[in-house]
Amino acid sequence: MQPRTHLTRPLAPAGALLLATALLTAGLTGCSSLSPFNTCDDTAARLKDLRSQSILDSAPEGATAPKGLDSVDSHCIDDSGDAWLYAARVHAFPGSRQEVVDFYRTTAEADGWRLQHDPSDPDTPETTAGLCFTKGGDGDALLLTVQFTTARQLKIEHGYKAGPEFDSGSGFEIEVGSETDGAKTGCFD
Repeated sequence: MQPRTHLTRPLAPAGALLLATALLTAGLTGCSSLSPFNTCDDTAARLKDLRSQSILDSAPEGATAPKGLDSVDSHCIDDSGDAWLYAARVHAFPGSRQEVVDFYRTTAEADGWRLQHDPSDPDTPETTAGLCFTKGGDGDALLLTVQFTTARQLKIEHGYKAGPEFDSGSGFEIEVGSETDGAKTGCFD
């Protein structure tokens, strides 16, 4: 008995027409059937590199890591369409925000990080806005941020109930981030 090829042949032009229509529609609407975005697949080595950045182990004298937040937290997140890698630490500091700013300006710049300034908001002091640095080139680019935090923000962002260490002084979070492929990125792009 011969195979029934006559049943599949008429479907081939219809299938081709359907595929062509889908591709044309995708092209006209600016959509693509192939995602142009990076994902978290195969990012373990890059995350390990972020966690090992020596700046994450640097903190002003007297800074402490709160219990439960005392290690580097690192993840790949891809909920916005394009994946982002980060490694971060949280510290409580009994001193002023200015001392934190001064410490990281000196320490980061000595380690090759370049301080960036927000061109759209040059009048906001660093003690409010925090700091942002870049390092590396395309393929190994990194972003470093130092942001001030409060007990309330820690509760919202990390589900962490801060103790008395955040009642006086300055809490801050330091984060090293990167595109999954190390593509060059800026602080205020």
